[in-house]
Amino acid sequence: MAVYIILGVLYESFVHPLTIISTLPSAGLGALLMLWLCGQDFSIMALIGLVLLIGIVKKNGILMIDFALEAQRHGGLPPEEAIYQACITRFRPIIMTTLAALLGALPLMLGYGAGAELRQPLGIAVVGGLLVSQALTLFTTPVIYLWLERLFHRPQPALLPATTT
Repeated sequence: MAVYIILGVLYESFVHPLTIISTLPSAGLGALLMLWLCGQDFSIMALIGLVLLIGIVKKNGILMIDFALEAQRHGGLPPEEAIYQACITRFRPIIMTTLAALLGALPLMLGYGAGAELRQPLGIAVVGGLLVSQALTLFTTPVIYLWLERLFHRPQPALLPATTT
């Protein structure tokens, strides 16, 4: 809820934070699925991994939506073209930061030695969440953005001048 409020203030909108937050369930699902596949319990370290995922995955949505809104407001582009340009332009930064986080969590997931059993759920949650959310975010964020844009920002019908005969 706090994340939504902060994003609402940042974007001066109630709609655009929904687009950004809509990517979070896929990250949570990916983390839980990966924990289950690896035979790990949902522990406090896995919960910390989910908190990390919220920040990382939310950042990906912010990168796309922020660029699209700038293109729409200052570039005068329609929503379809704005989100398309945002996806093309921000694809590489999103992939690079996600891969950096993924490669950073990989040693936690695959680690061994003293205390590894404590850190593994954190790494597993982050890696699983990033894999699933990254696969879905690049496709679902533009769709949700356009859907919410059409739903809440319908163009007003033009008033026709009164004709006299």
